[in-house]
Amino acid sequence: MWFFGGGVFTWKLSGAESGGELSVFEVEMLGGKRTPLHTHPIAESLFVLSGHIRYRIDAEDVELRDGDYVMVPQGVPHAFLVLSEHARVLSIQPSGECEPFYLGASEPLEGSARETDFARIAESGAVNGGIEIVGPPPF
Repeated sequence: MWFFGGGVFTWKLSGAESGGELSVFEVEMLGGKRTPLHTHPIAESLFVLSGHIRYRIDAEDVELRDGDYVMVPQGVPHAFLVLSEHARVLSIQPSGECEPFYLGASEPLEGSARETDFARIAESGAVNGGIEIVGPPPF
């Protein structure tokens, strides 16, 4: 799936497949990809498979590289910027609660123009929950 926030999502385990216990997806991103400052109603864990990412968690910046891991507690503002040419991450969430947001902010990769569209991100958040945009990208 092409995620309108920028990146290719590959679902590894859906909430439905795990009985609502877990959601796992891989995201491939290009350098320069950034997110607005946002929160989720659940915790979010991110494992960097490859690349270099600057992550803002609340008011602290951390640099993540291959093999690094970060967990953002529910409701804590966060954002990130891909510093390397490419990056791949594995996102792990403790339920399928945010999946309707991600699916509503994505389209099939085949035929996608692969355009970033933060308005569609905000629209999916308003309709499906799962995210609240609390500020512009901090980087």
